[in-house]
Amino acid sequence: MSQLPTLRQLQFLIALAEHGSFSRAAEAVFVTQPTLSAAIKELEMILGTVLVERGARGAALTPAGEVVLERARRVMAEAEDLVIAAQAAGEPLTGPFKLGVIPTIAPFLLPRVLPALRALHPKLEVFLREDLTDRLFDALRDRRLDAALVALPYEAPMIETKAIWSDEFLFACPPDHRLAGAGKLSPSDLADEPLLLLEDGHCLRDHALSVCSTGSARSDFAATSLHTLVQMVKSGLGATLLPRMAVDAGLVDQMGLAVLPFDPPVAGREIGVAWRKGSARAEEAIQLGEAIRASLAPGEKMQDGPATATGTAG
Repeated sequence: MSQLPTLRQLQFLIALAEHGSFSRAAEAVFVTQPTLSAAIKELEMILGTVLVERGARGAALTPAGEVVLERARRVMAEAEDLVIAAQAAGEPLTGPFKLGVIPTIAPFLLPRVLPALRALHPKLEVFLREDLTDRLFDALRDRRLDAALVALPYEAPMIETKAIWSDEFLFACPPDHRLAGAGKLSPSDLADEPLLLLEDGHCLRDHALSVCSTGSARSDFAATSLHTLVQMVKSGLGATLLPRMAVDAGLVDQMGLAVLPFDPPVAGREIGVAWRKGSARAEEAIQLGEAIRASLAPGEKMQDGPATATGTAG
């Protein structure tokens, strides 16, 4: 059997490609430059081809080196998954876990559930990243995240999702709005209502528009956050739809707004967990989502059953 490259040699090649010089790559992987250089030469001998062009200004991969680099990254990722899968089989939800969360969930959910989650899984170390769904999914595919809390429905290549609980939409408007005293609403009540919504890129925008399919978004105003959105409503610029999660967290407290629910079937969005297809942490991602839901206070008004949520990605 032919001699095979070692994971250490592949790690050195990846470091060299990322840092562009033997000295910086050696520093990044905590070895001396001669050690790294010798390992790369041995890797070239094993593979029978030159992988690196060495010059005074640094090191660059040859075309063969680029091919090997792509496969080396895959091999290293699979090796990391092997370790993670073994650890998870022994004791799931322990150690570092990189979790992404979208901006319309993170500030309203995490402060309430993280303390309980730490108590429930004291060996779990959660690293958080807040970002828009598309960028979180890119990070999942690149293995920079283990899972993400997102709003569903949302389909993307190489991403799998599972809905965990439902979050209904509430209609928020100034107290002198025509619908302020309506009690409960139906989506048809918003047919001629131009809504204030978040700017493009936020999935909440499309999910909100899907509730009132004959309605529209204000084209002259768009908010970058839910906090800005409610300030716009308070200023009399219009009405909007808000997730109950944010309202229950105090988003509209002391704002003097009218906040109205919808008649059943409840309109809203699904809160779910997403992970990279084939990830060794898929089961842990689902367990984490369930643990977060279980850590919600008994008085939370989030639902077990699905809300009426149409539409696709947003």
